[in-house]
Amino acid sequence: MSMTSALQKQVKKRELFAWALYDFANSGYTTVVLTTVFSAYFVGVVAAHHPAATLILTATLSASYLLLMCTLPQMGAWADRTGNKKSLLLFSTIACVLATVLLAKAEAGTVWWAVLFLLLSNYAYGVGEAMIAAFLPEIAKREALGRVSGWGWGFGYFGGMLTLGLSLWLVMSSERQGLGASSYVPWVMGLTAGVFALAATPALIFLRQRKPVVEAKQLRLSFWQRLPSLYKECRSSYPDLGWLLICGACYHAGIAVIITLSSVYATQAMGFSMSQTMMLIFTVNIAAAVGALTFGHVQDRIGHKRALAITLCGWLVMVIVAVVTTSVSGFWWAAALAGLCIGSSQSAGRAMVGLLAPAGRLAEMYSLWAFSVQLAAVVGPLAYGLVSWFSGGNHRLALSATALFFIAGLVVLRQIQFERGERAAQ
Repeated sequence: MSMTSALQKQVKKRELFAWALYDFANSGYTTVVLTTVFSAYFVGVVAAHHPAATLILTATLSASYLLLMCTLPQMGAWADRTGNKKSLLLFSTIACVLATVLLAKAEAGTVWWAVLFLLLSNYAYGVGEAMIAAFLPEIAKREALGRVSGWGWGFGYFGGMLTLGLSLWLVMSSERQGLGASSYVPWVMGLTAGVFALAATPALIFLRQRKPVVEAKQLRLSFWQRLPSLYKECRSSYPDLGWLLICGACYHAGIAVIITLSSVYATQAMGFSMSQTMMLIFTVNIAAAVGALTFGHVQDRIGHKRALAITLCGWLVMVIVAVVTTSVSGFWWAAALAGLCIGSSQSAGRAMVGLLAPAGRLAEMYSLWAFSVQLAAVVGPLAYGLVSWFSGGNHRLALSATALFFIAGLVVLRQIQFERGERAAQ
């Protein structure tokens, strides 16, 4: 299927590229701030290796995810009702960029400053991620959701590599001059914010606002009414979407551990330096781009359920290799496998929601998917932090416990029947 034939009627290539560029833009934030530079900087410099430093980091991110869980369903319903997904995308982008710039002021001892702006930046990132995902079914045909989602994720990882590559150059140049992390991390934060703002601009210009089709009564529900109402609706009208939400919450808990704490694990368990860790994550991004770009086609061809099962099995293999290996080369192999699995599994989940979500309520249902992902992002890293803390800093034990999340995802996946789910959505 060509690129043009994969698109909905009246969707131009320009809109597809603008949509994919937003993945390109925000990948730099997750790659540099959450996965590599700032997470390790927070534990090693800002919190000065305090015994609870990793727990403070994971608790901060968990708080941002809880805040997203409390607000996203209502935001999504409002965006569907008013046709204002693009407005939420604009405000969340500005907020994430500004908060990332302010992270540059974090230094040794400024724990609360770092906690505040890490929470705000990650919250704004999550809102933008939910809104950009809700454009996918409006852009791609149902039979091409896997590959178009893969194009976006794959393109996004190149954005992560660009930001990480420029950051790596800054870090290595500073280290050659004998400068420490407190000297180069502020520049890295500013660079990350700048790339995000620049690459997100086409999406904010060219993505189209489409006519809302949701009844006004959907908006009158409060947050506390909406979640029980959506849960009951999924159980009765969209049971396979409900199972997918549970499945996504399970396996994304494991993914959240890898994304959030891989640099902490590399530095604390494997003894990597900052530049070595950044090179490692650069390799992960290359593998993730390959996984997303290629696996989307495989997903459309062999079926969504089988494709996701393959990626979850790959995650289990990755965890085993990372926990068992004591060599640098073995850890690099584990990182490359993690990259392939990240690209394929995240792209697969976004496409599957597009298949099972009812038309006209895309922002609300993608916000519900984001709710599941954010719940996972609370449980996964927090569980890692608690296991690490109670075991006296045993990061290998904490990582091995992560395998339970992927096993749970495989068990729940067996309940999903995609043909039945698609009929319900249509």
